[in-house]
Amino acid sequence: MLDQLLARFVQLESLPRLARVRAQPHETQARVLAGLLARAQATEWGRRYGFGEAPAAAAFARRVPVRTYEQLYPELERVLRGAADVLWPGRPAWFAQSSGTTNARSKYIPVSPESLRQCHYRAGRDMLALSTHLYPQARLLAGKTLSLGGALAPAPLGGPALAGDVSAIIMHELPPWAEALRTPPRALALLPEWEEKIERIARHVLRQDVRVLAGVPTWMTLLLRRVVALAGADTILDVWPHLGLFLHGAVAFEPYRALYASLVPSPAMRYLEIYNASEGYFALQDQPDCPDLLLLLDHGIYYEFLPADQWDAPDPQALALRDVQIGPSYALVISTNAGLWRYAVGDTVRFTSLAPYRVRITGRTRHFLNAFGEEVMVENAEAAVAAACRATGTAVRDFTAAPVWFGLDAASRGGHEWAVEFAGPPPASPPAFAEALDAALQALNSDYAAKRHRNLALAPPRLHVLPPGTFERWLGQQGKLGGQHKIPRLTNTRTLLEQVLALAAG
Repeated sequence: MLDQLLARFVQLESLPRLARVRAQPHETQARVLAGLLARAQATEWGRRYGFGEAPAAAAFARRVPVRTYEQLYPELERVLRGAADVLWPGRPAWFAQSSGTTNARSKYIPVSPESLRQCHYRAGRDMLALSTHLYPQARLLAGKTLSLGGALAPAPLGGPALAGDVSAIIMHELPPWAEALRTPPRALALLPEWEEKIERIARHVLRQDVRVLAGVPTWMTLLLRRVVALAGADTILDVWPHLGLFLHGAVAFEPYRALYASLVPSPAMRYLEIYNASEGYFALQDQPDCPDLLLLLDHGIYYEFLPADQWDAPDPQALALRDVQIGPSYALVISTNAGLWRYAVGDTVRFTSLAPYRVRITGRTRHFLNAFGEEVMVENAEAAVAAACRATGTAVRDFTAAPVWFGLDAASRGGHEWAVEFAGPPPASPPAFAEALDAALQALNSDYAAKRHRNLALAPPRLHVLPPGTFERWLGQQGKLGGQHKIPRLTNTRTLLEQVLALAAG
């Protein structure tokens, strides 16, 4: 069988290499760093920081400061405008567009040919090898992998590159053999209008033998529901009886588990998590019964880790891989084969194993909402609340927001639920405040705007106006009264929100 031969082929390349990485993590990372420095030694940054001298890890850390996106942006702006050999040799042909920061609606992360081949595509082959090795009886490659992508457009600032979601870049450049394994065809997958995309893809895949799903649970939920409706079926298994695996990422899957158990009611259905981002493909789940993710150490990324007491330090000091411990949360710092040097991603991870190195994603260095891939940061939320106050002539004392999860019925939508305590009279029209808040968030955050488009993935925000003193009572119950304690603005669980609403109701 051709599918079994292909599975064996990718396993022969990936599985022994992954075994070597597990056994020799520090040697592997040393080779990665040496290769990155040698490749970039003639760039502006390579000359500035002496990459040609082949500094070892400690010297590299002393020479090159840790940088956030905002701090690196002046150099990235030059690259966006078409400057060559700045951070990495040549000019990047693509930029991965990601959620906005305090100074921009979107981030633009360079993607080089090396990062596509050695990071994203290599990790994709690794996941293919692992899944076919773990579940040989499912014959996953005998059918199609259903994956969704974004869209590509010219990058901003007049440069020659294209920009879009990293999934769109990956899909646009897939080799023919990989494209033959997936559905829908590229022309449908890269449509820019999500409502049209979901409808046309649903109609196309009705007659496909889909065996693997790959993507973000939010969008996949919408597509599966539409396919079931078009087919007049009871469950998706009536349409795709051989469906056996969902490779999911971008948001926490646990809140979706019951929903997918109803969408795909089969004890044979499997779920594996992947940890990929605009900056690279970091880790994957290599054990079916354990949620911990194997850190990918030979994919063109050199890793360092910031302890919590260094997250806001003016000159943060990062740890090398060999110095991390099980338990604490660390912020990721990466140097990549796309020219990100000691770049603070903003994600935080916790190590669960040091032999081999496995992690769990614990969140961001700042509070955020990312239940559906919207990546709303505290800065976004505070700016949107301020805009809503201006629009309604009100003042907010405090607020918090949490997700509203998808329900089990086909019409349900996810969303955000806000609890707001006003410093003076509440707005005459709370719905008007919610509408202004929603509009401001869409203007500030491109990922949120995409999810809110025509209510496709996110419903309008729900707003609760709290009685005066509610948050103070909550702090008192927690033993946190005092100036040093603050209400968490955004959380990805509903615990705080429900406690506050219970206090308000009582």
